[in-house]
Amino acid sequence: MRYVYLLLVVVVGVGLASWLSPARWSPYVAGAVIGVLSCLALLISDKPLGTSTTHVRLSGFIARLFSPKAVDENAYYQETGIKVEWQMMLVLGIFFAALISALLSGSFELRWLPDGWRAAFGTMPLARVLIAFLGGLLVAFGARWADGCSSGHGISGTVQMSVAGWVATICFFVGGVVTALVLYGPGGMPQ
Repeated sequence: MRYVYLLLVVVVGVGLASWLSPARWSPYVAGAVIGVLSCLALLISDKPLGTSTTHVRLSGFIARLFSPKAVDENAYYQETGIKVEWQMMLVLGIFFAALISALLSGSFELRWLPDGWRAAFGTMPLARVLIAFLGGLLVAFGARWADGCSSGHGISGTVQMSVAGWVATICFFVGGVVTALVLYGPGGMPQ
C-alpha cells in the first residue's frame, strides 16, 4: 500500500513541475507519460490502469448514505467492494493534476458553454447538461458491460499486447471519428 501512496506523491510532485505549464501538451509527451504510468501501475500494484470501477465504488458510497443495508446486500457491490483504493486515488489525481495544469498554464476558466458547442448547437445550457448526462450514462453502461473503460482496454490492453485491447482501441477511434463527423460535419468543431 505504501507504494500506492509513493506513486501518488510522485504524480502530484510531477504535476507541480513548471514544465507542465503549457496549455496543450505534445501528444507524444502525454502518450509517453501515460505509458510510463501504465507500466508503473502494473509493476507496483499488479493491476492494469483503468478507472471505471471507481465510478461503481463511488455510487456505492453515495447509495450507502441513503440505504446502507441495500448496498451491503447488493451482490454487485459485494463483488466490486465498496472501498477507497488506488484507482480512486488515480481518478482524484487526474482531476487535481488537470486543475493544477490549467492554473499553471493560465488557461483555467469556468463557463457553461464552450465556444465550439455554442457555435455548433446554440446557447442552451440545459441542452448541454442533458446531453452530457445522457452521454455519461451511455459511457458508464458501456464500460461496465465491456468490463472496463477505454483506458482499461485501450491503454492497459495495448501495453499488455492484448488482441482484444487493440481491437477495442481501433473501435474507440473509429467510433469517435464517426461520432465527430455526425455531430460536427467534415470541417470539425468550430474553435
